[in-house]
Amino acid sequence: MTIDFSLDDEIVQLADKVRTFMSEVVIPAEAELVHGAHGYPDELRKRLQSAARDAGIFAPHVPTEYGGLGLDTRGQAVVFEIAGRSLLGPPALNCAAPDEGNMLLLEKVASDAQKIKYLAPLAAGDVRSSFAMTEPAPGAGSDPNRLATRAELTDDGWVINGTKWFITGADGAAFFIVMTRTGTDKSTMLLVDADNPGVEVTRRIDSLDSITIGGHCEVVFTDCRVPEDAVLGAADRGFEYAQVRLAPARLTHCMRWLGIAQRAHEFAVHYASQREMFGSTEAALGMAQLQFADNEIDLAASRALIWQAAYALDQGQRAAQETSVAKTFVAEATNRVVDRALQLCGALGVSHDAPLASFLAEIRPFRIYDGPSEAHRWALARRAVRRYGVEAPR
Repeated sequence: MTIDFSLDDEIVQLADKVRTFMSEVVIPAEAELVHGAHGYPDELRKRLQSAARDAGIFAPHVPTEYGGLGLDTRGQAVVFEIAGRSLLGPPALNCAAPDEGNMLLLEKVASDAQKIKYLAPLAAGDVRSSFAMTEPAPGAGSDPNRLATRAELTDDGWVINGTKWFITGADGAAFFIVMTRTGTDKSTMLLVDADNPGVEVTRRIDSLDSITIGGHCEVVFTDCRVPEDAVLGAADRGFEYAQVRLAPARLTHCMRWLGIAQRAHEFAVHYASQREMFGSTEAALGMAQLQFADNEIDLAASRALIWQAAYALDQGQRAAQETSVAKTFVAEATNRVVDRALQLCGALGVSHDAPLASFLAEIRPFRIYDGPSEAHRWALARRAVRRYGVEAPR
């Protein structure tokens, strides 16, 4: 298979603009983040988004008809990585999770009326959203077949009952896309406005990562009534629609975290090149050079896997194999890169005088969400057995 990794001049120019914006606007704004605080003021998000609009780089993934730049997945891979160099970069460009994945799902599945009500303000950055799928044990987590939240169709519309858990961005979201069970082996996605009296964000969960605005929350649906036209797409096709969102969304996560890992590596190399010890600089020591080399390998391999999966998606392929491979490798490789960078910086790396400690806390959960590494490895192994297990290789 021939894979085209060449970049159009427009993407190269856009990447340069985003890189300048990150260094001149976003990274300086990191000084406003408060260590130990969960999230950051929504005013900061809106201010950065306004600056991104002025710079002509806002919503790079959104179709032009909704005010975005309409990039394909390969273009997103370039821009999202640069935006990912700061934890504030993706929200500044309005390409942060979970909103970015929800925009894609709404674009592909929503009715025209739903796009006007939900997609348009989300794409404009006027509101935030949440994707409510994960549940406390024994409900849905890595295994979506454990889905326990139910929706019943009545004469007055749908009635939802159930508890969702670790729902990112729920506090302050304008609406939820809720995965519900509507049959023995069927599910339906329903759009629920946050001001619906039947939905309650009961708590923010204190977690290792803390930068996401709106946190990770427990959300309870109690006799939550929504009209029949609240169905996103068609009833009983929720699991099918989830695939529209999940494969591209896990890949865009990879793009963003690659940016953080790249910045962590650059920070460590610069620090080690200045740090004098044992009669030379740290960067001249073999053990440090080994760490540098391993980081270079992990970063290059991660980028290649992301671009390969992006190309497959742009060709209209489902790309389940490619995105699973990329998600598993990149989640682990970027974690290794940031961990090595922190180690190279010693006490400075552990302290919050440098960004590395925060980077490590934020990136570690990526090995769990969007499918833990173990679940992806299981899926990859099953596909390998289907491909190669019947006939002996020749």
